[in-house]
Amino acid sequence: MDGSVVWKEEMLFDGLGKSGFVVPLDANPSKEKTNSGPSPMELVALSLAACTAMDVISILQKKREKVSAFEVKIHADRTAEYPKVFTHAALEYIFSGQALSEDAIVRSIELSVEKYCPVYTMLAQVFPIDLRYTIFEIEDSGAPRVVAQGTYTPHGLE
Repeated sequence: MDGSVVWKEEMLFDGLGKSGFVVPLDANPSKEKTNSGPSPMELVALSLAACTAMDVISILQKKREKVSAFEVKIHADRTAEYPKVFTHAALEYIFSGQALSEDAIVRSIELSVEKYCPVYTMLAQVFPIDLRYTIFEIEDSGAPRVVAQGTYTPHGLE
């Protein structure tokens, strides 16, 4: 994979990858003048969430699960001292739909983190990543109701 970052001003850069999309990167989110994009560490965290989310939804679509909404939240802890690396992360998978199979959801998470997601595989070698899920059933009234919650622990970490 090839790419580049081009300095624009202060700590603002444009990142350009093989896809051709420009991603603004900014290391001064507190400065009003730039504050034009996520920091590189934000992108690492978001890449982790996005990588596994794409796997999970793809697998569930193939299983014909009726997912109407899906979100992966990430929380990542960092050291206080430089280089301020991640020390722990938690991913929370949140599903909404009708008659969603908890077994299918757990299996999709398993396949993502144990087989398909390179970002998870790479980062899990450096710091622990907790995996939780919540499944909401959408009632006829449109109101969500929690029908299942749980955790997934990858094989070898049990």
